[in-house]
Amino acid sequence: MGRLQGKHALVTGGTSGIGYAIAERFLREGATVVITGRDRELGHRAVAALRASGQAGFVPADAGDPDAVARSVDLAVRQLGGLDVLVNNAGIGTQASLLDTPLADYDRVMNVNVRGYLLYAQAAHPHLARGRRGCMIHIASDAGVWGEQSIGLYSVSKAAVVMLGKMLALDAGQDGVRSNVLCPGDTWPGMRHMAPPGDEDRPESGDWPVPPIGRIGQSRDVAAAAVFYASDEAEFITGTTLLVDGGMTAGYLQRERSLRTEHGTEPGPTTGHTLPRPHPRPQPGHLA
Repeated sequence: MGRLQGKHALVTGGTSGIGYAIAERFLREGATVVITGRDRELGHRAVAALRASGQAGFVPADAGDPDAVARSVDLAVRQLGGLDVLVNNAGIGTQASLLDTPLADYDRVMNVNVRGYLLYAQAAHPHLARGRRGCMIHIASDAGVWGEQSIGLYSVSKAAVVMLGKMLALDAGQDGVRSNVLCPGDTWPGMRHMAPPGDEDRPESGDWPVPPIGRIGQSRDVAAAAVFYASDEAEFITGTTLLVDGGMTAGYLQRERSLRTEHGTEPGPTTGHTLPRPHPRPQPGHLA
């Protein structure tokens, strides 16, 4: 018997990347799953593949559209016959510093990454509360913990998700509903919706520094953490934030050392230790 046997889960932004990996792992652990996404064709292909692992469905929805959010939750509950787990994963970003971010991009990113999470939580909460064992899992990013200047607004939005998860834990706890946050680091295959202002969305390159654990994160790493949060093993865990980043945020020195083999070294200015030469920071690979 799987760790999520008999549970019903809704995974937003589940047509690719981390969302797809979470949906697939949930199915293998015995859950039934509905995924959402904006791209209908991609959604139908994804759910066809997911059905090899279990009972899955797809509902088209834009997390930035309040009506679409409410409709997708209602349709998902009908398909599933109830709701035990909400995974807030749909997300987008823009490659720009905050001072260079147009207002239109601010509205677009915050509407999906923050307002969308709140809307899904509000719509799902009554269903999650019925069995007094419901669970919300919000996918944020390590950029929401220590910030990344090159994706300033994305960092701000994910920091908001971290606090959103805590406040929802306080609000929903009396109804037996838990709320926790996962913060992935650079994770293959990266985000589908990340580009400079004015450019069309495109996938990330995947050219990222290697964390202390010695490899780049995989979507399965985040999926494994999501299974734990969704399972009964975590029934007393709520209001927490878990970094799934291979130790990248453990310290700046280790982060710098991880770049040496690719960018060369030079003596440190005062200690004689070798430090990496200045280089353009590759765009991060947070998928949310």
